[in-house]
Amino acid sequence: LYKYVNEQLFSKPTYASFIKLLDNYQRATGREEDVTAEELREQDNFLREVMKTELMKKLFVFLHKKNRYGSEQEFVADLKEMWFGLYSRGDGEQDSSGFEHVFSGEVKKGKVSGFHNWIRFYLLEKQGAVNYFSHNFEGPWDTYPDVLGLQFSWDGFYKEVGSAFIGSSPEFEFGLYTLCFIARPGRA
Repeated sequence: LYKYVNEQLFSKPTYASFIKLLDNYQRATGREEDVTAEELREQDNFLREVMKTELMKKLFVFLHKKNRYGSEQEFVADLKEMWFGLYSRGDGEQDSSGFEHVFSGEVKKGKVSGFHNWIRFYLLEKQGAVNYFSHNFEGPWDTYPDVLGLQFSWDGFYKEVGSAFIGSSPEFEFGLYTLCFIARPGRA
């Protein structure tokens, strides 16, 4: 899929802290996650870095004005629970989180679930772990799209229909999905 990505981008604080999170998960659902102290520090560091961005500051101000959060500390605590809090995808095991599903990807019943991030896709494609099959450009755009529908396999597990923003920053996707989750709970 990718012919060229300027990897200097990955040295920016939000990108670097995002990438550190990607190897923190058991991709198979039904297997309890074992969260280490180092992984908790990586979560906190990512939240600290994204909260330094103008985008996340504006999101907090917007939600604060809507009386959703009384303080930035309350907002960050909710982000941590919303994205990194573990929940069960079926058998009672604490085997999933919002971050894992959306950004890192999971395998459930032999199929890829979630996995909606271009950075994750790029890094795994570069390692040869992702086999890209096809894409769909249908949409309102006239040139290369900002959102891509795609099919791929990940170490032999198939993703029939997936989508991802292309080229967006971690803070953009994190902020957008956060707003969707808060504004339309249960339908994001």
